[in-house]
Amino acid sequence: MIKPLLFAFLAGGILLLIFGINAYNSSSSDISRFFSGSATDKSIWMLVGGIVLTVLGLAGLLRGSKKA
Repeated sequence: MIKPLLFAFLAGGILLLIFGINAYNSSSSDISRFFSGSATDKSIWMLVGGIVLTVLGLAGLLRGSKKA
């Protein structure tokens, strides 16, 4: 029951990481880095969300696979 949700977290996290990396390397993020020294908020939030979802999905799947 929970495995599909963990797979969805993993897949969603990977997609957010891909979109976040693309947004981080975009021209609007380059302009933002030029003026403010940091990337756009959108790209940062996508990267953080992708990392969190990926870690949750992997941790849940790896923890659930161990049986005593």
